[in-house]
Amino acid sequence: MTAMKLFKTCAAIAMGVTLAAPVLWAYSGENYVVCNLDPNGDNFLALRTCGSSKCTMTHKLPPDTFLLTMNPEAQNHWREVIVLKGLQDESYSGPAGWVYDKYICEVRF
Repeated sequence: MTAMKLFKTCAAIAMGVTLAAPVLWAYSGENYVVCNLDPNGDNFLALRTCGSSKCTMTHKLPPDTFLLTMNPEAQNHWREVIVLKGLQDESYSGPAGWVYDKYICEVRF
């Protein structure tokens, strides 16, 4: 096989693979804040190790705690999040876990 024919064959295979591959988009997260808590109740949102009330609670999040979501959609009303120090926090170093989505509100700029 000549070098040119080999090049054309490889290029055709590469084009087919490229065209057949699904398009993947990176999710950069959305900002949320802890909200809708009952001030006459415990007045905190549990950060858990997984998306279930049966999972271990790792932190108690007070009202107005900022969060960054890790996935674009809730899974059975649970969202995977990272706790932020504030809206300007881009360190991704806060505690991570799962929260029930009824108690978080999206922050819109």
